[in-house]
Amino acid sequence: MSARSLLVGPFNRVEGDLEIRLEIEDGHVRAAYANSPLFRGFEPMLQGKPPLDALTLTPRICGICSISQSAAAAQALCSVAGGAPAPEGALAAAILHAVENLCDHITHFNLFFCADFARPAYAARSWHPRATERFTAMKGSAVRACIEARAQLLHIVGLLGGKWPHTLAIQPGGVTRAPTLRDKARMASTLTAFRRYLESTVFGAPLEAFDALETVEALRGWTTGDAGLFLQISDDLGLQRMGPGPERYLSFGAYPLADGRSFGPGVWADGQLEPVDSATIREDLSHAWMLGDAAHPSAGRTVPDEDMADPAYSWCKAPRLAGRTVETGALARQVVDAHPLARAIIAGGSNVEARVIGRLLEIARTQLLLEAWVAQLKPEAVFMQPVDLPRNGTGEGLVEAARGALGHWVRLKDGVIDSYQIIAPTTWNFSPRDANGTPGPVEAALEGAFVPEAEDTPLSVQHIVRSFDPCMVCTVH
Repeated sequence: MSARSLLVGPFNRVEGDLEIRLEIEDGHVRAAYANSPLFRGFEPMLQGKPPLDALTLTPRICGICSISQSAAAAQALCSVAGGAPAPEGALAAAILHAVENLCDHITHFNLFFCADFARPAYAARSWHPRATERFTAMKGSAVRACIEARAQLLHIVGLLGGKWPHTLAIQPGGVTRAPTLRDKARMASTLTAFRRYLESTVFGAPLEAFDALETVEALRGWTTGDAGLFLQISDDLGLQRMGPGPERYLSFGAYPLADGRSFGPGVWADGQLEPVDSATIREDLSHAWMLGDAAHPSAGRTVPDEDMADPAYSWCKAPRLAGRTVETGALARQVVDAHPLARAIIAGGSNVEARVIGRLLEIARTQLLLEAWVAQLKPEAVFMQPVDLPRNGTGEGLVEAARGALGHWVRLKDGVIDSYQIIAPTTWNFSPRDANGTPGPVEAALEGAFVPEAEDTPLSVQHIVRSFDPCMVCTVH
């Protein structure tokens, strides 16, 4: 038997730094070890700061999902106060957040994921000329269309939030600016144009038709737009057989409004939907360059081990839900929300194709939500109400970033932040092993991947890793 070790990284088209060490036997991955090699220290940076500083500092964790961090921080502080945002403010915050998530999804599909199909290694495939024309970096027609449509959609963030990224518009009591009737009309017009882009380019058909898909057979019959091209490529490469997940899916629920979360919360495991009990979360430190014991984030610490002692191999902690690994992301959100197609495509477990389809499905559904929300906005309503923070208290903010479940936990003492802990989506998905030796979701997904002798950056590994859409700067914040 031939055996070798291969270090893959840094990965291009990934937000932040990522290395993965592969142990390979007979051309397949026997074991994988994911390393987040950059420690950034936002959690200890927040200690001793005034509580509202979290609204300024945490969005700086990431330039891609800053509104997600802002929403989680505002919710955590509101939780400390035992208050609630103004209903119309919650609606405006949901619009801001959904626009960012929608931009993340189309960016991932066109710029981060599908670019791999334009590689020369696939030149003999029948679909390669079309993939090259559509997805080649900087030059592809789909890439150019995506960048232009994304820029136009972000005008909504400009209207509601003043700027992107790092807006301060979302506060514990709502949002800082009430839109005018003119703003509402401009947002509706922007969404009309974005729908036109999605239907002509991404789906090649009405969004409602993709949202209405319920079975794998119906999905396989989708041939239009870049979604149809992706399915053709996926069938040829067998992406539905790559990168199996833990078959447990976590969502905290997306876009909290006065009448509940627009995509429901829960954990889908063993064919059943369970409620999310955030009290069962523990962050294991056994294989992270961190000092301390496994703890719930409300009692957790972030103390880096400067000696970087074995057996640790990553700055990323290993969050577990009731002792179990979970997969999070757009696919998990749609599975938990009980969309028939999402449930159908994971009947045999998650995989590379299913994660991409989950994002495409969420693109269509989020656009439909945004159109309804903008139509419902009442410019004459109250968008902010007072929230008085106590000098002492604890709170949590649970939201859904584009890449999955994001949690903030804060403790105030004598009027300042005594503790602040964050678990980002990529912390869940790219965690190292825990004290039981259980690999994180991506590490497990890479086991069995085919690695030809001649490849030092294996295509199968690239597809599996990118299917989770890692944001490494959020991972160890």
